[in-house]
Amino acid sequence: DDTGNRLRFQLELEFVQCLANPNYLNFLAQRGYFKDKTFVNYLKYLLYWKEPEYAKYLKYPQCLHMLELLQYEHFRKELVNAQCAKFIDEQQILHWQHYSRKRMRLQQALAEQQQQNNASVK
Repeated sequence: DDTGNRLRFQLELEFVQCLANPNYLNFLAQRGYFKDKTFVNYLKYLLYWKEPEYAKYLKYPQCLHMLELLQYEHFRKELVNAQCAKFIDEQQILHWQHYSRKRMRLQQALAEQQQQNNASVK
């Protein structure tokens, strides 16, 4: 039924996006979720979120990378260590900072190019 499907979609969307949070992954690992075969199979099932028709609803696309990494037992085991989660968190912050600076430089270059184009047209 539509209501059930909508609710399932919302719950799975929210859960998949939570996977972008390394501290949440550490929480799951410390409580043994990644040792549960049923839970690991669920993570495999959730790979459908990588399809464009579903991925377009994600606000935190880095969750897809984490979902992919969670398919590997070694990665799941490492997440028990809080230092691993901290490292991932720091790397995400560095990536966002680099992305923000790079995007700002590209926007500035585009604005300067448009100003030069407008000046040459006059």
